[in-house]
Amino acid sequence: MSAPVLSGPQYLREGLKLVLSPGLRLFVLLPLGINLILFCALIYFAGHQFSLWVDHLMPSLPSWLSFLTYILWPLFVVLVGLMVFFTFTMLANIVAAPFNGFLSEKVEVVVRGTDDFPPFSWAELLAMVPRTLGREMRKLSYFLPRALGLFVLSLIPVVNIVAAPLWLLFGVWMMAIQYIDYPADNHKMSWQDMLTWLRQKRWQSLGFGGIVYAVLLIPVLNLLMMPAAVAGATLFWVRERG
Repeated sequence: MSAPVLSGPQYLREGLKLVLSPGLRLFVLLPLGINLILFCALIYFAGHQFSLWVDHLMPSLPSWLSFLTYILWPLFVVLVGLMVFFTFTMLANIVAAPFNGFLSEKVEVVVRGTDDFPPFSWAELLAMVPRTLGREMRKLSYFLPRALGLFVLSLIPVVNIVAAPLWLLFGVWMMAIQYIDYPADNHKMSWQDMLTWLRQKRWQSLGFGGIVYAVLLIPVLNLLMMPAAVAGATLFWVRERG
């Protein structure tokens, strides 16, 4: 049976329980440590540049419209925050891709109760690196032209007011693609077939992507919620695919 749109929080909550279980912690701790280092470095850099980025993107207004600055400034703070969030998420998922693929496999084993995947070994993990990184590059090639279009839109005075909500909608869709792709890739589903399937499950996918997007915006908590999102996406895959 197709899950309702609002099942996203349920998938994420169940995913969090799974990654905290003893049998799956091994596949969480190492990428968690790597992402913690990456997160601290990016926050340090963004903290020194944030105000500069906001000021650069803010449109120049004539003096008689200066009152709009107080309305537009929070909007552009959100816009820069979304850009920083996207950068961290993209880099973190590239680094953690092999671990996330393995984590997705093991979550599926727990959920289905049958193990059709190779047993864990460091050699098997290394063998997954080329495939998973190739898939991450495919996501990047999907993301970058659309992100570039939104970035250009954000530079056009007046029109750039709609950039933040469009970034938000695009971000929700990308979160669904990012995490549901792990179990899809484990089952050798092609990129185009995976996108087609997600479009068929559009509202369920957006519901899951929305809750993932929301929790990943919370500093520090987002580090733990990344593996939870992988596990939740695997649950989504298993239950929606039947």
